Amino acid sequence: MAVSAAVYSAEDAEAIDLLRTLVAAQQGGEPAVQAVVGRRLTQAGCTVEVVPYDPAAVPLVGEFAGERARTAGLRETVIGSLPGDPGRRSLLLFAHPDSEPVAGLAAWHAAPFDGSIIDGRLYGWGVADDLAGVAAAVLAVERAAANGAANGAVLGHVMVASTPSKRHARGVAAVLHQGWTADAALYLHPAESGAGLNEIKAFASGHLEFRITVRGRLPDTTEPGHTAFAHLAVNPIDKAVLLLEALRALDRRRAERVHHPALDAAVGRSTNVMVSTLRGGDDQRLGRLSEICVLGGAVSFPPHEPLDAVTGEIEAAVGEAAAADPWLADHPPQIEWVAGVAGAECPPDHPLFQVAARAVARRTGVEPHVNPMHTSSDIRNPAVQKGMPTIGLGGLCGDLSQNGRHDEWIDVADYLRTIDATTAIILDWCGSPRAGPG
Repeated sequence: MAVSAAVYSAEDAEAIDLLRTLVAAQQGGEPAVQAVVGRRLTQAGCTVEVVPYDPAAVPLVGEFAGERARTAGLRETVIGSLPGDPGRRSLLLFAHPDSEPVAGLAAWHAAPFDGSIIDGRLYGWGVADDLAGVAAAVLAVERAAANGAANGAVLGHVMVASTPSKRHARGVAAVLHQGWTADAALYLHPAESGAGLNEIKAFASGHLEFRITVRGRLPDTTEPGHTAFAHLAVNPIDKAVLLLEALRALDRRRAERVHHPALDAAVGRSTNVMVSTLRGGDDQRLGRLSEICVLGGAVSFPPHEPLDAVTGEIEAAVGEAAAADPWLADHPPQIEWVAGVAGAECPPDHPLFQVAARAVARRTGVEPHVNPMHTSSDIRNPAVQKGMPTIGLGGLCGDLSQNGRHDEWIDVADYLRTIDATTAIILDWCGSPRAGPG
């Protein structure tokens, strides 16, 4: 369905057209999307740079990623810059242009690259993750610049980074380590929680993932079946269960000791040690043992806990359980740290949060709330790596491809409100002297 001038104002129709253009560009992949972004930022009066980077070469601060979790190959970030008064606050807006690998299109009812609008929702591949955020950032900077020029407002430096994020692409981290900095950062991404613009991302728990490999011993026999000889073997599944119990005990101890009021209020708990997989043997050969068993899981933890302190607790719990078992003491389990990130928080009384809350409330009529359940959100990057206060916001969305769904969508009205609110945030934050609060 084409945008109707009878339904949308000229300004809103332009905003929708940009988002639909980005959705269509997805057929050409990330470079095609970035080309659209670069052209539009140039039209907005920005100085535009295309910055290549190698994700594997970006310094790791408050995070780690094993080889299997890293992205290979060069990527590109598009950065638009509007220089301003150095005596006023600066702001870095960022969003990611990369989407999930295109697959499963046969399940879609809407055309995935048309940007069709049906019942107030705009459908498209990657539209909610995160093309709507990219479009909102570009349009907000464009409108803020035009508003400042028309009203004689003096603004601080404003930057927009359209930078890859998925599968540890680490784009915003690359931007930060290449020297781009600001007094604060704003991450634009639709809200997966279902709250839309009524929610501000200002809290991200830390998160780490691990695998533990446990070795056993096969029975000394040439027989194809092991059942009759099982008492002569060391079953690695039995030994993995010992570690499972140790991790469960650690989980209980941490739940009693580790607290954050926002997490406790939201879900009644501030940390979890979750075992999500236990693999050993072949379910097609049930009469044979395996030499190894792999136990895997993840840990969530509040922003005040250091990442290395949490990994240290896991290692200690596994080590103590292994030391108490004669076989494991002689054949120590091997821990593989797959990936991990530290948490971050921007308190509700921080000036950045207050500026954003005012902007959102004026456009929605509702005071926004903080959702503390965005584990490992990208708001952590500027905060952890450069000490920059960072929040995130975005419109109502649903059926994200990254969640295995189809017909991904963004609510058009909330998308338009996001652009308006973001424009207001730029004008308020960047119009204030740096010597003021925050």
